[in-house]
Amino acid sequence: MFVWNEFENDGRVLRECTALEEAGYDTTLLALSKDKTFTENYSDQLKIKRLGSQLPILTKTWQKSLLFITLLLLIYYLPLLAIAFISVYALLYKTKIRFLYRKVALIFKMIYWGWKENTDIYHANDLNTLLQAVICGKWLRRRKVLFDSHEVNLSRSGYDSFIYPLAESFLLRFVDRSIQENHTRAKFIEKVYHFLPDVIYNYPFYQADIENSVDLHSQLGLAENEPILLYQGGLQKDRGLDKLLEAVPFIERGTVVFIGDGKMKPYLEEETKRRNLGDKVKFLEKVPVEELPRYTRDAYLGFQLLNDTCFNHYSAASNKLFEYLMAGVPLVACDFPEIRQVVRENKVGIVVKSDEPTSIAKGINQLVADPEMREKMHQNALIARERYNWNNEKVNFLKIYQKLVEV
Repeated sequence: MFVWNEFENDGRVLRECTALEEAGYDTTLLALSKDKTFTENYSDQLKIKRLGSQLPILTKTWQKSLLFITLLLLIYYLPLLAIAFISVYALLYKTKIRFLYRKVALIFKMIYWGWKENTDIYHANDLNTLLQAVICGKWLRRRKVLFDSHEVNLSRSGYDSFIYPLAESFLLRFVDRSIQENHTRAKFIEKVYHFLPDVIYNYPFYQADIENSVDLHSQLGLAENEPILLYQGGLQKDRGLDKLLEAVPFIERGTVVFIGDGKMKPYLEEETKRRNLGDKVKFLEKVPVEELPRYTRDAYLGFQLLNDTCFNHYSAASNKLFEYLMAGVPLVACDFPEIRQVVRENKVGIVVKSDEPTSIAKGINQLVADPEMREKMHQNALIARERYNWNNEKVNFLKIYQKLVEV
C-alpha cells in the first residue's frame, strides 16, 4: 500500500490497514518520513516502511560543499566551471526545482521498495501514488492494482493543472479496481470515465464508550456551562474557517475552538487578534487521530462548513462528519448533498449556508438557545453511529480485496 504522507493522522488508511490485518493479509505500507528511511513493525502482519525525504544532495553539508568548490574554482581561474557550479546551487536551493527533485526522488524510492516487496496487490491511496502502483504492479510485475481515490482529482482545490486529469485518465487503464469515497463521487466518475467505482465511506472506528475524555473547559479556562463550538481537522483554505471567524461577533453564546494545524492557522490567529476575538476564539494544537475522540466528546456542537469552490468539496462526506456523530456531537453543517443527507435524515444537526457568516451564526444560536433540541440531536447521533462506523463499512472494503484475490 502506498500513501503520500507521513501516516500520522490518516484515519482512512489506518482503518484499511487494520481491516486487512484482521482478515489475515500481510501488508506493507510505504509512507513518507521527515528524516531517514526506516522500517516500523506496527504488528506481526503490518509493516510500515517510512521513506526519508531528507535527500543527501539537499542537505546543508552539500550546500556548503558546492559553495566551497565554486570558491576553489574561482581561485584557480576556472570561471566557466564556477558558473556551472553556482548555477546548480541556485537551481537546487533557491528555486522550486528542489521540491520537484525531492518529489521525483521519493517517487523512485517508492517504486524501488514497492517492486522489492513482490506482493500480490498494489494499493494506491490517491492520485499521487497511482503511478508508483501501476509501475510496480503492471509494468514491472503482473499483479493487481487497486486505486483508492480519496478526492475528486478533476475538480479539486490546488489541482488546476491539466497534468492531473491527463495522468489519471491514462493510469486508470491499468487499474483492476477503483474506490471512491461516496456515491455522489462514484456517479461523477462513472459519467466521466464510463465505469462505476466501488464506494467505501470514511466512517470512523466504532467507539461506544470514550474513556478518559479531555476536559476542554478546564484546559481552556472556560466556565463549565460555556458551550464549546468545535472545529477539528486541518486548518486549510476553502473549509469555511474564515466565514466561521466572521460569524463569531453574531454568536450570542459559546466559544469557538479550533483543534488542528494547517496553512490557514497563522491567518486565523492573526485575524482573531486583529478583531479582538481572543475571548471567543481558542486554538489547540493538532492531536493524533486515535486521541481525537477524547477531545471531541466535550463539544456542544461541531462544524463541517466546506465552501463550494470545487466539486471535490461539494461532493464530500468527510470523516470529520462521522467523527462528530461517533462522539454524539450535533453539527452545524454545509448544505451539500452527502452531508445534508446524513444530517437531515438522522436529525443530528442544522444545515446552513457555509459562505454566509450570518447563516452560520443563526444555526449556532438556534442550537445553543434550545438545549432540548440539542439533547435530541445528541441522542440521534448516538443512534446514527451504530450505522456510520467502520465495523460495518470494512465488510464492503474486504469484499473488494476478496474479489481481487479470486480473479
